[in-house]
Amino acid sequence: MRDRTDTRAGSDLPVALLKDLERAGYYPELVADCLRTCVAGEPVHAHLVHPETTFDANEVRRHVTVLATTPTRLVVAHADDHGPDDTATEPYAVCSTETVPLSRVTSVVVSQVVTRPADHRPGGTPTEVSLTLGWGALHRVDLEPASCPDPDCDADHGYTGSLTGDDLTVRIASAAEGAAAVTAALDFARALSAVTAR
Repeated sequence: MRDRTDTRAGSDLPVALLKDLERAGYYPELVADCLRTCVAGEPVHAHLVHPETTFDANEVRRHVTVLATTPTRLVVAHADDHGPDDTATEPYAVCSTETVPLSRVTSVVVSQVVTRPADHRPGGTPTEVSLTLGWGALHRVDLEPASCPDPDCDADHGYTGSLTGDDLTVRIASAAEGAAAVTAALDFARALSAVTAR
């Protein structure tokens, strides 16, 4: 098992994280530099690198999302590229980072999709994992008219709804990224759940 805290000479990022960035193949040096800014010298204890390709009309666009934990913070980095537009005459990439104190992470939701659940055995790898993290930056409000059990009632009962924290969702499917990527997502979820429960 690789030591996730081992770093290359002159770097404050673990070798395993740098290798995962290189494997993702999406501007690894740029993303690593953005992470270094927010990690700010703290050791990285756990990480997840999630490359994603999307199709936008006639364009193929690539993105990468990186989640990392330090002893005190969750670091979220997202990078994507853009073609020439009104603001730039050449293609460019944007890498945004956010740091959240671990004490502010209010929820770690892990949804696992398992095919043929009757055949599932302990330790089996799901076919898909969605990891949703909440820390109060974004909330989604779902409203609908309140209903009344009386079919003859025509009174206005107002609205009912729910307020959901939904700051970040990452979906990893073994069909697209492979079983190892699903396992890595579960490992990260386990590590983040452990440190936010303290």
